[in-house]
Amino acid sequence: MKNGNTLILTHGEIQQKITRMAWQILENNHKAERLILIGVEKKGTVVAHLIADVLKNIAPMPVSLGKVWVDKNNPIADSVEFQCDAEIAQNNVVLVDDVLNSGKTLMYATLPILERNPKQLQTAVLANRDHANFPIKADFVGISLATTLQEHINFTKNDAGEMSVFLD
Repeated sequence: MKNGNTLILTHGEIQQKITRMAWQILENNHKAERLILIGVEKKGTVVAHLIADVLKNIAPMPVSLGKVWVDKNNPIADSVEFQCDAEIAQNNVVLVDDVLNSGKTLMYATLPILERNPKQLQTAVLANRDHANFPIKADFVGISLATTLQEHINFTKNDAGEMSVFLD
């Protein structure tokens, strides 16, 4: 426990979830010429990099990374910023975040990707809370949790690289 929070996933368990998700992503995209993972800044980008590291060792196609910045509290207030060195058009894209809560962040994060005409757009999250208020789902999920609306899931990675997921 950390600060009275309940530990949901340890570092080792997160690594197992990331590896499983990478294999699932590869299975669903095995015919793709290129696979692009776009992380939602900041924590989604960390998860995207972890998945990409596994994919680069197992996938026969090139794996590229990008990121999207969305104000999670008020995504409509600021414009959504996007960065990716790979061409999105006609490529398979996986949008990655740490936690899927209401679906609002992922919904707004899809906008700059859809404007670039991907061949396929999928979503991946380390933890899914099943409280979606927006019509978006995670195609690849590390863990699904039944939580109350008052509870929060927090993914952390410290300076030493140790990761954990807590419920508070």
